[in-house]
Amino acid sequence: MYKKLLAESPRLSREELIKYAGELGLDVGRFTSDLDSGRYKKQIKEDRLLALRNGIFSTPTYFINGRKVVGERSYEYMKNILDEELINAR
Repeated sequence: MYKKLLAESPRLSREELIKYAGELGLDVGRFTSDLDSGRYKKQIKEDRLLALRNGIFSTPTYFINGRKVVGERSYEYMKNILDEELINAR
């Protein structure tokens, strides 16, 4: 589902979320019930606060040894960062 949400962002209304659940073959009844119940509201609020505290305003955002990497990056880009951090860790 997360890939679908990233691809469709910012089109994330309730109706669209339910449509995406159906497109992905999820149990739409259960999905809708969970969405409307507020069952995960506390966890979502905690996750949002954590993101704000860490200066995360877009997805994806990665931290590699405290180094912030924002946005979808190529394999080579990520490999270079990892290699640099491995060298610096020695």
